[in-house]
Amino acid sequence: MATTYFKPHHISRGETIAQSMKDRFDYGQNPEKTQGGDLVLAYECDPKTADAEFLLSKAKYKAITGREQKKDEDILCYQVRQSFVPGEVDSEMALQIGYDFAMRWTKGKHAFFVVSHVDRPHPHVHIYYNSTTLDCTRKFRDFLGSARAVRRLSDRICLENGLSYIANPKPKSKGKYRHYGQWLSGNKTPTFQERLKAQIDICLTEKPPDMDSFLQAMVTAGFEVKHRRGGGISFRTEGQERFTQLRAATLGKGYGLEDIQAAIEGRAAPMERRKVNLIVDIQSRIKAGKGPAYEQWAKIYNLKQMAAALQYLQENGLMDYADLEQKATQAADRFHMLSDSIKSTEAAMRTNTELKAAVVDYAKTRPVFEGYKAAKYSRKYLAEHEADIAAYRAARATMDRLVNGFKLPKMDTLKSEFQRLAANKKKAYREYREAKKDMQEIITVKSNIDHLLGLTDGQKNKEMER
Repeated sequence: MATTYFKPHHISRGETIAQSMKDRFDYGQNPEKTQGGDLVLAYECDPKTADAEFLLSKAKYKAITGREQKKDEDILCYQVRQSFVPGEVDSEMALQIGYDFAMRWTKGKHAFFVVSHVDRPHPHVHIYYNSTTLDCTRKFRDFLGSARAVRRLSDRICLENGLSYIANPKPKSKGKYRHYGQWLSGNKTPTFQERLKAQIDICLTEKPPDMDSFLQAMVTAGFEVKHRRGGGISFRTEGQERFTQLRAATLGKGYGLEDIQAAIEGRAAPMERRKVNLIVDIQSRIKAGKGPAYEQWAKIYNLKQMAAALQYLQENGLMDYADLEQKATQAADRFHMLSDSIKSTEAAMRTNTELKAAVVDYAKTRPVFEGYKAAKYSRKYLAEHEADIAAYRAARATMDRLVNGFKLPKMDTLKSEFQRLAANKKKAYREYREAKKDMQEIITVKSNIDHLLGLTDGQKNKEMER
């Protein structure tokens, strides 16, 4: 499984800045490890002089910004190491993947170079990038969770390239990372039988007209077909030694030859025969790369988006489509509930503000209206104080409408109530932004998967696109 290691490099004890950086870069570019220097790629720097170039950028940063860190606290550069499973990639492919990772991690704002080492059984690369940006105005700051962010990006790129990786290596209940054996015990690679069952369901959802069309779809998906004596059928896929016979005793209920024939003839619903394991089904569908659902999806989306969807499913333990639907519904409900709550709070705040203004206007104009009453509603008095009397009547009408027969609260009570509402709104907005992000993420994931698996009709697809 592809693993990552992230480390900021400081000055080594007893060495100068130049010596510390040169020692690290010399180790990375060792000709014996990089096939004489052939397995080295760089961006905006020369690997042979990268130490001097990185130091020069730091001097420019100090001149431009006027900022300088203490010598023992300054980060000279950052290093990322990616290690891959033997046999999945060669040293050159590992180098290309490492370069892709470095470009996406730095967003092209930092100089870096990547080296691929051949001194170990497992392919691995070292990435060194400058802590100072190319324009020498900013520095990369190691942040809380940076190592996890490195791992997630590496995992995403591995998914895009069809490579294995460790999903969820850190259990929630413990602080220590699990080793490969512990992780594999709960995250085993799908068996050949599981892959076969997933591909059978995929081909049946395409509604083949007859058995020959179904078998041709299986061949297109990468499965070898063997007709057995007595009319049986067996399948074998890449990396599998023995054929797996199409029968319920081997694959389970609903996967016998008669069951498949019944599904083709419309006498059985293939998607109801088992719970859909999204991870297996999606990977099988992408690998097959065939069918109208895939072609429609491929016109709109790309492999990076699907890798992001797969990563989301694995990180959230969503192996069943029904669970994905339920979580999407819950996320939408939570978002709309918080949205309605904020709207109610804002309405209460507007009412509170309007009532306070009315109370103030009432208090200011009440003496004038009392004088108007004492003058027995004299027209002359009204003409002299018309604006104040109109303000009094408007304030009184507003209070009667908002209080609605209840006792008018005191001004201090209204102010306290407004402060409480404002605090509730602020808290709700934090939850609202989080809920909105969660909803958008899972709705996007579900939309991508629906398109890929062909689980939406044309009209629904158009609505999702909008």
